[in-house]
Amino acid sequence: MGEIRDVAIAGAGMAGLHTAESLREAGFDGRITMIGEEEHRPYSRPPLSKEFLTGKGAPVGVALRDGPSFEALDLDVRLGRRAQRLRPRERAVELDDGSSVTADRLVVATGARARRPDTALDGVHVLRTVEDAEAVRDAFTTAERVVVVGAGFIGAEVASSARAAGLDVVLVEAAATPLTRVIDPRVGGVFTELHRDQGVDVRLGVGVTGFEGRGRVERVRLSDGDAIETSLVVAGLGALPNTDWLEGSGVELAAETGGVLCDEYCRTAVPGVYAAGDVAAWPHRRYGGLVRLEHWTNAGEQAAATVANLLAGDGTGTPYTPVPYFWSDQYGMKIQLLGQAAPADTAEIVHGSAEDRKFVAFLGRAGMLVGVLGLRSTPKVMRYRRLLSEPTTWQDALAEVSPRS
Repeated sequence: MGEIRDVAIAGAGMAGLHTAESLREAGFDGRITMIGEEEHRPYSRPPLSKEFLTGKGAPVGVALRDGPSFEALDLDVRLGRRAQRLRPRERAVELDDGSSVTADRLVVATGARARRPDTALDGVHVLRTVEDAEAVRDAFTTAERVVVVGAGFIGAEVASSARAAGLDVVLVEAAATPLTRVIDPRVGGVFTELHRDQGVDVRLGVGVTGFEGRGRVERVRLSDGDAIETSLVVAGLGALPNTDWLEGSGVELAAETGGVLCDEYCRTAVPGVYAAGDVAAWPHRRYGGLVRLEHWTNAGEQAAATVANLLAGDGTGTPYTPVPYFWSDQYGMKIQLLGQAAPADTAEIVHGSAEDRKFVAFLGRAGMLVGVLGLRSTPKVMRYRRLLSEPTTWQDALAEVSPRS
């Protein structure tokens, strides 16, 4: 496709920022255009469900880079503009104001949006953006009780923050344990008790059938027939990749995981178009099938890998095979996961104990180690990262545990 003079980045979040930084660090001195739907410069989302809600953080405190550092990247920044259509033949991204950005290469880093519950009642919130977090934080000051729908990472962190703010919390989850998408139920029960230790009313195996109220939510109806009176609901129902704008472009989407389908070099089906971050789905050599990771560390690591492969040219580059890593802070305790913790057919706590709320657990599948999960055990968890960077049998992993404590 010839010399690369212009790169467009659709997305101004973590992955978009790291794409721009990686290009400059690699010596790329051409034009970089960053397109972001929000009005804000790139900011960090993890604090929004934690210290931001408890009043210990402010919008300026979640910015990923200060003004001078961001400006030093010398970007053509288009904030408050949504990528509306990709025209691959013209190598152009059409924006919602009718303007277009042309480039030799495009990195799709449009991320994801919160899945919203089916109601128009006031008082029912999601949490994805700074504005979402500000609305929830304001609601914390007047509400006495919050119903949190969904016990994934966002829901669990909101529950923790709400308890820290002095609210009564009811946590509703359709699955049998919290964090069920990423943590095997054999271990997930520990996190049920973690919430209950803190006074959270945890309702598991029950769904929400509706929200009732006159203009504003007044109660939440559950599938077991119960109704919870509340004026505040925060829904953590997962996220939807922002891919609508790619319809008809030739960029293939991943039916299995959602998101933009890439190969192991982060390339899409359209030459010159790559993807990184929450929106990218690709085949991971270690785990088989497609993976799509909505995690802070992946956004940065995949952006760097995308840039390396983009600059290397078609037919060359390095497969992207990270050890997935993410964490969550709840009730002053850090939860960490390396690799995959679900599905698993074997689970064993190798350090500490669930009763003490301090442990490291190994997760296995088909005789191989696939994940390491820790609660309040940061140094021990990270010690085992190398075991997940290459195939390690379950028995070999256990042999690395010494001493058991």
